[in-house]
Amino acid sequence: MADIEYKRILVKLSGEALMGEQASGIDPQMIAKTAAELIALARAGVELGVVVGGGNLFRGAGLAAAGLDRVTGDHMGMLATVMNALALKDGLLREGEAATVMSGLAMPQVCESYTQRDARRRIAAGEILIFAAGTGSPYFTTDTGASLRAIEMRADLLIKATKVDGIYDKDPVKHSDALRYSHLDYDLAIDQRLAVMDVAAMILCNDNSLDLVVCDINQPGALLDLAKGKTVGTRVTRKEAQK
Repeated sequence: MADIEYKRILVKLSGEALMGEQASGIDPQMIAKTAAELIALARAGVELGVVVGGGNLFRGAGLAAAGLDRVTGDHMGMLATVMNALALKDGLLREGEAATVMSGLAMPQVCESYTQRDARRRIAAGEILIFAAGTGSPYFTTDTGASLRAIEMRADLLIKATKVDGIYDKDPVKHSDALRYSHLDYDLAIDQRLAVMDVAAMILCNDNSLDLVVCDINQPGALLDLAKGKTVGTRVTRKEAQK
C-alpha cells in the first residue's frame, strides 16, 4: 500500500475491450487478461469497482435510429452489460478473487441489485464490485453510469480503459496527424466535443471534482501504474485543478 496513491478506483471497461480481435462477442482470453489486471490492483490494496459496457454484444442506439423503441433498445443494451459483467466475474472467481455483480436492473436470479450502502460496505471489505445495467434507466449511457457509480462509491479516480491510449484532437485511426493530449480540462473536452465520455458523464465528474484518465486496457500494468500515480494515457480534471 505504501506506493499506492489512489485507494479507491472505479474502472470503466468498454464492451469492445472484451472482444479482443473478434468482430463481436466475448473473447475468453481477453476476460482472463482483464481479470489479471484488475486482480493486480486489488492485491496491491486498491478498493475496486468496475463498470462494463455492452457494445461488443448489442448497441441499442443503432436500432433505435432504425425505428426500434428507444427504451426497449436501451433495456436490451443493459442486458448486454449484465452478460459481460457475469463473464468478468467468472474470470475473477477462477483466480480466487472475491467479486460481485450488482445490477441497476433487478434480476435476483442472476445477480444482486445495486444499493449504494451495500456497495460501499462490500468495496471497503475488499470485494471487486462489477456494476452492470448502467444507471438502470434508459437514455443514459454506461459512461454516465460509470461517473455516477464512481461518485457514489467516493472513488479517488475514474479510469476509462479502452482500445486507445488516450484522448486525441481527432480520430487517430482516420488521421495520421492526430495529436494526443496528456492533460486537459473538462471544459475544453466538452467545448471541443472530444471523444472522451458523453457530456452528461463529464459534467458529473467536473461538478464533483473527480479526475478521469483514459488509457489503453491492452497496455500491461497500466491500471496499476495509474494507481501508483504514474503518468499513463490522458488525464482530465477540473480547470482550476490543472497544474
